[in-house]
Amino acid sequence: EAAITEKTKAIMVVHYAGYACDMPAILEIARQHKLSVIEDAAHAVGASLDGKALGTWGSVGCFSFFGNKNLTTAEGGMLVTDDPEIAQKVRILRSHGMTTLTWDRFKGHASTYDVVAQGYNYRMDELRSALGREQLKRIPAGNARRGELLNLYRELLGQEVPAIRVPFTQERGQSSYHIMPVLLPSGADKHAFMEQMKQQGIQTSWHYPPVHRFSVYKEAYASRPNPLPVTDEVAQREVTLPLYPTMTDEQVAWVVESVVSALQ
Repeated sequence: EAAITEKTKAIMVVHYAGYACDMPAILEIARQHKLSVIEDAAHAVGASLDGKALGTWGSVGCFSFFGNKNLTTAEGGMLVTDDPEIAQKVRILRSHGMTTLTWDRFKGHASTYDVVAQGYNYRMDELRSALGREQLKRIPAGNARRGELLNLYRELLGQEVPAIRVPFTQERGQSSYHIMPVLLPSGADKHAFMEQMKQQGIQTSWHYPPVHRFSVYKEAYASRPNPLPVTDEVAQREVTLPLYPTMTDEQVAWVVESVVSALQ
């Protein structure tokens, strides 16, 4: 809230790893300052808070259907809103700023079109849509299995490597358990750890390199001092372990054993 200025138009929240932000508190801040709320729900398909789906609390919710997401169409995504004005504008922008689609003209609903904005080509084709509808049926069982695996990770890591911190133990609502982030002990060499895991046949990842450290932003804000020391500290320690619905309990145990070995 302290970062809000007269230039602020909206609050954008990220339901990182599928865990809910404190939406009631955020919406109250937005109400007091007359701001919109945009939810980055890319990790949060199937997640909810107080029985309400993440991505539907704010003015706009954004979902990703990339290949590594809980629901995938290989590429693409979805924007949801209950604001008719936003919905109409997005429908136009997603198709080159055109007022009607080819399908509308084919069905006889229109004979021509106008271009009223500099839009984009964000249309999803029928094949991806059909794939997404089938994937949607798997979300409840898939997310539940992810939750079981995550609880096993927490148990085994707590027993074998208590120095590793597993975040989100006090989660709000129902998570989608999209990824399994952990924080290595302070002073651990993260890149050496990831290489050791790779040598043992286990892929790890990093979610994410700090945005303010990317060249384009460093150059744009070069005159400003680094305002995000906590972000930098967490990024130096965060590693993402494997987590997917078809993973077995035995594979989780193997990953944990490899973590112990890689830290030695």
